[in-house]
Amino acid sequence: MPETDSDSWEYSLYIPTDPRAVTVSRRTLRLILTLHDLAHLTDTAELLASELVSNAVLHTKGPACLRIRHRDGVLQIGAWDADPEPPEPPGDFMELEDAESGRGFALVRACADLWGWQPLSRFGHRGKLVWCELGAA
Repeated sequence: MPETDSDSWEYSLYIPTDPRAVTVSRRTLRLILTLHDLAHLTDTAELLASELVSNAVLHTKGPACLRIRHRDGVLQIGAWDADPEPPEPPGDFMELEDAESGRGFALVRACADLWGWQPLSRFGHRGKLVWCELGAA
């Protein structure tokens, strides 16, 4: 049997188009991080996952998926949805203080070490993956 790196792992949670999916995703993420001794990242990771999953569920039609991956000391949180359109670019968080929308990606940009998105059509899949990273150190 090949040897595996116990510090590298990945989970995917397929979620329905349902606002309750955000709560399920947060709770699942909390459990995964606790079981992998990364509970110190939980509060920020839950905030980031909530924003990514909310956008996938509320602003697109069709299935979605929360992906959580840890590799080389970095936690990556991603939300896949079937819509190939890119997300709206984040504004400056301080300028959005009184805005009724648009703060989600600004929060992601402010709290994550790195974030981005990629269309999945080049891999033969539909939709896009919006992701962010947190250093685990």
